[in-house]
Order: sequence, then C-alpha cells, then structure tokens
Amino acid sequence: MTRRQLFGSLLTLVFLVNLARVVFAPLLEPLRLSLGAIQTELGLVATLAWLGSALPRIPMGYLLTRVPRHRVILGTGLVLTAAGAFTAIAWSVPTVMAGAFLMGLSSGAYFMAANPLVSELFPDAVGRAIGTHGTAAQVAAVAAPATVSVALLAGTWRFAVAGIGVAALLSTAAFWLVARRTALPDAGAADRDLLTAARHQWRIILAGIAVLGFAGFAWNGVFNFYVTYLTTVKALSSGTANALLTGVFAAGVPAFYVTGRLADRLPVVPLMLTILVAFAACLLALTVAAGVVALAAASLALGYAVHGMFPAVDTYLLGSLPDRHRASAYATYSGLMMIVQATGSSVVGALTDAGYAFDAVFRALGGGIVLVVVVLAVASAAGRLPAAARAR
Repeated sequence: MTRRQLFGSLLTLVFLVNLARVVFAPLLEPLRLSLGAIQTELGLVATLAWLGSALPRIPMGYLLTRVPRHRVILGTGLVLTAAGAFTAIAWSVPTVMAGAFLMGLSSGAYFMAANPLVSELFPDAVGRAIGTHGTAAQVAAVAAPATVSVALLAGTWRFAVAGIGVAALLSTAAFWLVARRTALPDAGAADRDLLTAARHQWRIILAGIAVLGFAGFAWNGVFNFYVTYLTTVKALSSGTANALLTGVFAAGVPAFYVTGRLADRLPVVPLMLTILVAFAACLLALTVAAGVVALAAASLALGYAVHGMFPAVDTYLLGSLPDRHRASAYATYSGLMMIVQATGSSVVGALTDAGYAFDAVFRALGGGIVLVVVVLAVASAAGRLPAAARAR
C-alpha cells in the first residue's frame, strides 16, 4: 500500500469525525421539538460537542509520545462508533449532552493523531496535504444539514447519529487494513516529551491560540445559532435559513483547498492576519445585510473567510515545528485553543436568553476580532510574533 492510499482512508475518517461534531447545529431545532429543550440547553449541547473535541487534545499529545499515530486513529474510530450508538438511544437532554460530548471526544483525539501524520506523510507539501484533509472535513459540514433532513424523512434525528456510528465502524476497519500494509513515516519517533516541547515552543503555541482562539470562539457561537438568527432576526423561512447555513459550510470547501496551497507559497503570518480581518468584516456585514441576496452574499463570504483560517494556522505550526516537537506542541496548542473556542455557543445562548439582541452580540464579537488583529499586528511589527517554530 502507498502513502496516498493511506491518505485516502484518512479522508473518509475525517469526514465522519467532523460530521460528528457539526451535526448538532442542524439538530438543535429537532432536539428542541423532540425533547423540549430551551435555548441555553441547546447551546450547551453544541458546546459539549466542541468541548469534547477540546479536552482530549493535550492528553492525546502525551499519548502520542508513547503510541504510534495510526493506532490512536484506530481508537478514535472505535470511540466514535460507540458514541454514535449511545447518542442514538439517548432518552433525555442530559443524555444527549453526554452523547454530544463523546462524539466530540472522538473528533478531538482524531485530529491530534491525524494532522501530524498527514504533515509527515507529505513533508514537502504540508499546506496542500492539510488543506486537502481539511477539505474532506469541510464536506462533512456541508453535508450535515442534508444528513439531518434525510434522517428526519426516515424517522427522527436519531437516524443521523446512528448512521454516523455505523459508517465509523466500517471506515475504521478499512483504515486499519490499509495502515497494516503501509510503510509509515517515523518522523515522530523522537517526540517523547510533551512538557519539554510545550516549553520550547510556547511562543508559536501562544501565537496560534491568539490567532484562532477568539476567532473560533466567535465562529462557534455564530454558526450554531445561524438558522435561529436568520429566522428570528432576518425573518427568513426555515428552509431558506438552512440553505444559507449550507452555503456557509460549502464556501469552506474551496477555502480549505485554496488557502492550504497559498500557505505553502506566501508568508503565513500576514496571510493569517489578512484572513482574520476578512472574517471580522464579514461578520459585521452579516448584521447589516437585508434581503435574501445580500444575506447569501454575506454568508458565502463569511464561510470562505472563517474556514480559510484553519489550514493557514495548521500550516503555520505543523509546517515549521521540528519532528521531535510536532505532535506534542500541536496538541498543546490545539487543546488550549479548543477550550476557548468550545464555549462560544454557550455564551451566545446565555446572552440572547438574557435579552441581548443577536446583532449586538455578533457585532461585539466582530469588534473583538478586530482588536485581536491590532494586537497581533503590533506584536509582529515589533518582532514579538514568531514567523515559525524554534528549530532547536
């Protein structure tokens, strides 16, 4: 088997693990109708999926100093299989919350093992490989609303999560068969000390958190309430709102693909800051857009901008971290960043339940991103923002 065949099996798995954590956005309304959940509870369901994706990342970094990456990936597929089965039989809001957390857990562990492996499979084209891997994940985000719609036609929302579990089992088995026959890279063999890697690379870890932490927090809060926002504030029908949410995620497919290639060719720090500015501008534009055409344009631009951040930041870290620090330092960055990001839905849900308007909340988030960009730009001009990881 070749590395390209192994990469192909990873593309199937990343589709499923990302579907597992984004599927709760279109599921929030069916869950509300089925279980009688309030907005704060719905926000917490989405937050727990992302919190579950955040919490295992640093422990996975430690595990990867002891266990080969492909075996960790195998374990994450099995966890997703079990989590999908459990969520499908959930009988209350708290058990749905537990299932969402477990499904998120599998995705967080997967990315910690798979992203370093992908960068090591193609060391001369890290941005392209990460971008392609992210594109497959983003296709899952595009498919999430349709997956929920088909599940509802077949019966209930439970069909969606049950299907994810079954597909995860089959895909995990296929990955394991390919991995057993592939000559795997040994670039991570020297990565044996998570704390040393974190101490040595703390500057680029902190930079990655600064770039993506708050922006991810804002995005998590926006997309999980996107349909609710468009129907209640912009007076769109539920069908139109879901179509625009699909457009937001669809715009991320070319964003991952194109930005991954740009990150191989352009100075990555200016690229990241430019994308952050574009995201803030699109978020503010969304709050003033009126009419389906304007909202569609704002949605597509917003989706393209926000999803371009992920391959840029991953290339920034994985493309410059040395072999002996790559998985450990990346896990430290990702775990801390995701904890910040995961709380976005809960905060937005709590603020809107408290009486704050969606537009005011979204504008505050956009303004916060602008402030972050200013701070990072000043730090970069002063030579305090690292352009790459420390080589030694």
